[in-house]
Amino acid sequence: MDLLAIRYRYEPSESTRRDEHRPAHREWLRGQLADGVVVSAGAFGDGSGALILLDSGRAGGIEGARALLGSDPFVAQDLAHGIEVTAWSPVMGAFS
Repeated sequence: MDLLAIRYRYEPSESTRRDEHRPAHREWLRGQLADGVVVSAGAFGDGSGALILLDSGRAGGIEGARALLGSDPFVAQDLAHGIEVTAWSPVMGAFS
């Protein structure tokens, strides 16, 4: 399965706003997981951002993923910065 690695960067000064919108963000993620688009997601331990893995085919490739991310409440509320979308083709391990 070809994946897309999505990296969000968080600003420390926006942690209260992220807390406010986190329930909606997680609900959005759960919906994408149920649809088979999200493969895995989670925040970095240092609080600097998060990684979301998407099934590239179900997301519609890089352009489709960029459009889809616009419906994430963290993106809609301008709480995810420096968003990177990178194609990833794992060859070993759990995601290969």
